Amino acid sequence: MEPTRPHAISIDKAMASLRFLADRTPNTTAEEARGAFLQLSEYRDGGVFVGHWAGTSEWERHSAGDEIVTVVDGETTIWFLAEDGEHAARLGAGDLVVVPQGTWHRFETRESVQVLSVTPQPTDHRADRPPSGGL
Repeated sequence: MEPTRPHAISIDKAMASLRFLADRTPNTTAEEARGAFLQLSEYRDGGVFVGHWAGTSEWERHSAGDEIVTVVDGETTIWFLAEDGEHAARLGAGDLVVVPQGTWHRFETRESVQVLSVTPQPTDHRADRPPSGGL
């Protein structure tokens, strides 16, 4: 397999190409979310992704490594599940958070958020709240 040559990727152009998912829910299907998320590049065992939505995401976790989440525009609250319950971090444009490997997390977005993430795969998803803790 031939290595990929490095090339510039325009985050602005990628964001402009996304469809705004106005009413994301934990039960939003892949078909309903089509066009609201895009993989910009492969990276290690996952990829670099962008998304544009409002609403509440499903719970997710990444067993292969930490996830880096950066807000490009708008704001959101990311919820983390720990042994002692749920903890929130509010993120606005220019903020980032590192989600530790195996930590269940979800997003609540009132109006609109554009996110860039470096996300390891596989990703586990759950519509309902998982038991407290990580892996």
